[in-house]
Formats: sequence, structure tokens, C-alpha cells
Amino acid sequence: MFDALSDRFSDVFRKLRGRGRITEENISEAMRDVRTAMLEADVHLDVVKQFCAEVQQKAIGAEVIKTLHPEQVMVKIVHDELVGLMGPVDSRIPWVANAPTVILMAGLQGSGKTTTCGKLAKYCMDRGKKPLLVAADLKRPAAIDQLEVLGQQLGVAVHAERDHQNPVKVCRNGVSLAQRQLKDVVILDTAGRLAIDEELMQEVANVAQAVSPHQIYLVLDAMTGQDAVNTAKSFNERLELDGVIFTKFDSDTRGGAVLSVKNVTGKPVKFIGVGEKLDRLEEFHAERMAGRILGMGDIVSLVEHAQQQVDVEEAARLEAKMKKGQLSLDDFIGQMEKVMGGRSLKDMLKMIPGVGSMMRQTEMEIDEGEIKRMKAIVQSMTPAERANPKILDASRRRRIARGSGTDPEDVSGLCKQFLQAREMMKHMAGMSMMDRMKFGSQMANLSMAGGKLPQFKSASKPKYQPSKKDKRRDRKRKSR
Repeated sequence: MFDALSDRFSDVFRKLRGRGRITEENISEAMRDVRTAMLEADVHLDVVKQFCAEVQQKAIGAEVIKTLHPEQVMVKIVHDELVGLMGPVDSRIPWVANAPTVILMAGLQGSGKTTTCGKLAKYCMDRGKKPLLVAADLKRPAAIDQLEVLGQQLGVAVHAERDHQNPVKVCRNGVSLAQRQLKDVVILDTAGRLAIDEELMQEVANVAQAVSPHQIYLVLDAMTGQDAVNTAKSFNERLELDGVIFTKFDSDTRGGAVLSVKNVTGKPVKFIGVGEKLDRLEEFHAERMAGRILGMGDIVSLVEHAQQQVDVEEAARLEAKMKKGQLSLDDFIGQMEKVMGGRSLKDMLKMIPGVGSMMRQTEMEIDEGEIKRMKAIVQSMTPAERANPKILDASRRRRIARGSGTDPEDVSGLCKQFLQAREMMKHMAGMSMMDRMKFGSQMANLSMAGGKLPQFKSASKPKYQPSKKDKRRDRKRKSR
């Protein structure tokens, strides 16, 4: 998401950079390009007008035209305005002192509301809370079954009543059950509805009035564009929303609704769904999102994600091995899989400052199958070979290549890259976290300066290697 908008912003700043000293006319021209880019990204018209007017006013007030690097000042102004457009946001859930905290989830049909209830339950569990899911969607067939399946996957209790069609009663009983079982959080999954459906809108209003939830979140599909903003406006008129959750944020869509909803409704975006799995719910941070839009990356989210995936004791053990330069290929592949945690390689690289914009400018191709091929090569090695790749000779490389469906050159390339990475990790082991982040960003930019990542050859069939018996037979045949 936001790739097209990021490209347009990059073009605007590049034009300013190429002009040297600029004039107010140049700033006006740049703002016209920004206005067009935001409208193409499906940002609300009123929001675009206000955003461009404020950026232009601040640019002239900051005397951008007199600075030696006007594009850098413009980037800072645009970044601050984007943050103001989407924030401020407190993405944390305010837990009440007298548990349970009651959260009501509302949304349109097909927005991913029930799945988001499961993701929110997982989010609460990761923070030491005991949630209860309440199946109050009595309109959609199999909605209760879906929530129960999600509850089984998470190990979370689900309260459901199949003998009647009264969602208010279900929610009341669910909250009472949570109080008796000393649950910390109750998540109410209400029926999906259309914004114009008066009967169902009144139903969710009755539920809110009956149980007095501490938080009311509206689940919106990021792919619906301006319809999502209009929906949020309609719901906010009937319910006092506390925040918005956007789903399908990893889709290839324009994303203008995310930039518009706070300005139009006054309600902040609290979470974003970035994948199908139940752990793919992220807190929304306006500063980080603005950085992603402007191609600055999001190194803070990347570090937080890595910390969530890696165990503290395991990290300490690996740190000791890194200092001694004893990291094995098993450690390397295992940590790579943990850190990625279901994300694509492309998504991870975009979060490194400078890399995302370089990938777009050079049209870099990322082969997501390379990780699988690397894993296949490592799994075709013996334990001794994984611990010390230096012992691999030509015969061993051929054997590993046959076992992994790759070429011997691929095996050699992987081992060479790993040994180089191990030396680099040994060098980084004594650095502070900030120094590591700077060093990692520099190395990433340097390694991709050529426009693409090192790639394996496409998996080819292993070449036929004649056995000793075949060779003897061939020699006898030739001697005759």
C-alpha cells in the first residue's frame, strides 16, 4: 500500500532537488503534483485541499526558497503534515481497573471483522490478558462457527448462544460470564451490516446501550477507498467510536482512506491488519506510517517485530556465538525464519531506511523463493557441514546440490555469503543497538546499489553423474 503515492512524492522532491535555488512558483508547481498524487490515491478532496494549503504556507514561511537544500526542508514539512493528518494516535487499549474491559467490534459485511476479533484476542494475550470472545453475530450463517474455530486456534474461550436471535442478551450474558471467570477482556463480535441498514444499525446501538462498552472499534476494509470514510462517518453518528481498525492493509490498493478518516470523522486509526494470520495485527503509529509513505522506512517497527519473534535467552546464546564467530548455518536459517515471522522478504526490506525507495527506482526484483532454496540447501547438509561450511569441497557441493535441486554454484554462493555475514556479525557483536541499525542500513544500501539482490539460479535438474561402475563399463567399451 502507498507505493504509488510514495513514487509520486519521490518525483516531486527529485524535481526540487534538480532545480538548485527555487522560487514560490516552483513550490506551487510541486503542490499541484502533490495534489494530483493524493487525489489519485483516493484521499478525500477536502483533506487534500487543506493539506496542500498548509504545506505551501509553511514552506513559504520557512523560507524554503532561500535554503541550499530545499528538498530536505520540504520533506520535513510534508512529513510533519502527514503526521498531523493521521495523528496523534494512542494505539494502546486503555485497560480498566475493574476488569473486564469490554470492546465492541462493529463493521460492514465482508470487512474482516470476525477475523479481526481473533487477531485482537491474540494481541491481548501477548500482553498478558485473558480474553473472552462473544459471538453476537446472529445474522450471518456460520459466523458463530468461524469465531469458535478462531477461539480453538488461540486457546481462547468463546461464548455463544444458538437457541435465540437476541444479540443484546448474548452480549449481556457474555460480560457476566467474563466477570465470573475473572477474564480481563471481553470482545463482542456484532453482526456485519450495511451503513444504510437502519434495522441492523439500531441493533448495534442497542447492544452498546445495554453493555456500555469501554471501547468501540469500527473495522473497515482498506480496499474500499472513500466508501470506508463515508461508512466511518455514518457509524460515528450512531455510535461514539473510539477508533478505527483497517484490514487488508497489505493489499495493492491506494490507501487514501487511511489518510482521510481521522480528518473527516475525528476518530484515529488504532490498528492495521497486515496479513491473514492471527498475529498480523499491528498498532498504528502516524510517525512511522508517514516515514513509510515518504520512503524513509520504518526501522522502529522492524526492530520491535524482531524482538517479539526472538526469545531473550536464545538471543543471548546467539550473541555469545556471534562474538566468537561460531554462528552455524542452522542458527542463520532458524533466526531468519523467526525474524521474518510470516512476512515477505519484500515487506521486510521496505522497512529499512532508503531501501524501499531504491527498490522502486531500480525496479528491483525480489525472488521470494530464495529463502526456500537456501533452506533446502542447508537441510541437504550434514550437521558437521552446517556447523563449518569451510569443509565443503567439490564432491560435497555436488552432493548437496543434487539433494536440494540446485546447482553446485548456488551452494558455493550461499556458503560464501554466509561466511561473509558471519564475519560482519562478529564485527557488529560489540556495537550498541543504534550503531548496529546504522551499520545495517549502510550495508543494505551498499549491497543493493547494483539494483537487485544476489539471486540463485533457477532450480535446475541435477546433472547426471556417472558412477564408478558406469565409468569402468565405458572404459571397457572403448578399449574394444
